[in-house]
Amino acid sequence: MNKTPSIYAVGLLACFCSIHHAMAETTGKTPGPLQAIGHIVVIYAENRSFDNLYGLFPRADGVKQASAAQYTQMDLDGKPFKHLPPIWASKHTPLIDAKLPNQPFQIDSPPVNLPLSVQTRDLVHRYYQHIEQINGGLNNRFAAISDAGGLAMGYYNGAKLPLWQWAKDYVLADNFFMGAFGGSYLNHQWLVCACTPQDNNAPQELRAQLDGKGRLQHKPGAKASALQAPPAFFDGAFTPDGYSVNSVQPAYQPSGVPPVKGGDTRLAGARYHLPPQTAKTIGDTLSAKGIGWAWYAGGWDKAVIDGAQGKRSVIYAEAPGALNFQPHHQPFNYYARFAPGTQDRGQHLKDGEDFLQAIANGTLPPVSFYKPAGGVNEHPGYTNVLSGDQHIAGLLERLRHSRQWRDMAIIVTYDENGGFWDHVPPPKGDRWGPGSRIPAIIISPFAKRGFVDHSLYDTTSIIKFITRRYGLEALPGVRENTGDLLNAFEFK
Repeated sequence: MNKTPSIYAVGLLACFCSIHHAMAETTGKTPGPLQAIGHIVVIYAENRSFDNLYGLFPRADGVKQASAAQYTQMDLDGKPFKHLPPIWASKHTPLIDAKLPNQPFQIDSPPVNLPLSVQTRDLVHRYYQHIEQINGGLNNRFAAISDAGGLAMGYYNGAKLPLWQWAKDYVLADNFFMGAFGGSYLNHQWLVCACTPQDNNAPQELRAQLDGKGRLQHKPGAKASALQAPPAFFDGAFTPDGYSVNSVQPAYQPSGVPPVKGGDTRLAGARYHLPPQTAKTIGDTLSAKGIGWAWYAGGWDKAVIDGAQGKRSVIYAEAPGALNFQPHHQPFNYYARFAPGTQDRGQHLKDGEDFLQAIANGTLPPVSFYKPAGGVNEHPGYTNVLSGDQHIAGLLERLRHSRQWRDMAIIVTYDENGGFWDHVPPPKGDRWGPGSRIPAIIISPFAKRGFVDHSLYDTTSIIKFITRRYGLEALPGVRENTGDLLNAFEFK
């Protein structure tokens, strides 16, 4: 299939999108076709590149379409590896030194042979490392810069996953990129505000140390080749000029920073945490128009209680079957508007059980975000792919059989690539991203059926879609060169 539209078609599309944009911006009215959508649901899973899960999807731009120039990985000296580095051992996984060829490999086939139901080790997925892995669009330093070595080049036969069938039935976007370079924390911020948090007073020891090329400085004693050991850097949670790009904890519970004994148990304690942020979010713009919305998070209610008591029975608990609540996956909890005790917090930040109840009762608000708990979010290092995929597929069945389905649009996507390679270079953006390509599935009675959408999108396209639907004020960080998801729909 020819993926390149004609100049005439591009012109029509640009005109169409400009008209929609003008209507939403100048009149505050919803563009006509979008009025059919009454409920938008965003399900936000974890840490998978497009090639990692959907690289074998029919008619998509996947692993088999990658050229040797796109997949051949370079060592630290800029020369091609003779073979991939080992999959380095971690706390829960042994070393795998299979001397795999310098190319993508299937994780769930020999010699690695780890099925989708088995947890792998985690892979580094941090801001500066990711920029270096992408290497200006060459995508050829994923294995060299990863603390997981060759695992970065792994992919699965995703046809065994339940979400694969949903993608076949509805819309799979194969040109959708994560909003920001790096990890989950920053990409959750870009989902809700298209912005990077900041603390000009962040301690110097928390700031990354860069070389003259803007890359992380290597620590002394580093090996000359990534075949010998993973690289070690002088990394930090902040850029040198005080932007928060890697995980830091919120000032409000639930937080990875326990409260001070004898102090306000709703707040984080004395150890460093990010000051409450005040940037405008999609929640602010929805509330300004009187549009109902909620952020639903698996384990939220229990984590709030445990956080206030300084317990870790839910937060970061990695025992089998544990919720493993991740505070840095809760972006609105970083903002002063949603501080403990505020009306906005009680109205908009809710538990995953509330999400299930609202589906059953037909009472979902016009805009819903759902964040799975760590045990079922597909994140390498503390869960497997299959359990999270099954969890999300179960939610989709509930939504499809709910009374609100008839006017619903569901977007299932991933926060970021999790350190896994993808062969498609990200589009030009800004200082913060976009990063690597990630899966996105659009499901709706109005969605095209059996369609692979090659339109250019990124995480901020979700904000753009919500903004267009409800005629909201545009957030300044939303990128103009990526689409608004409208090509995934067919209104009749």
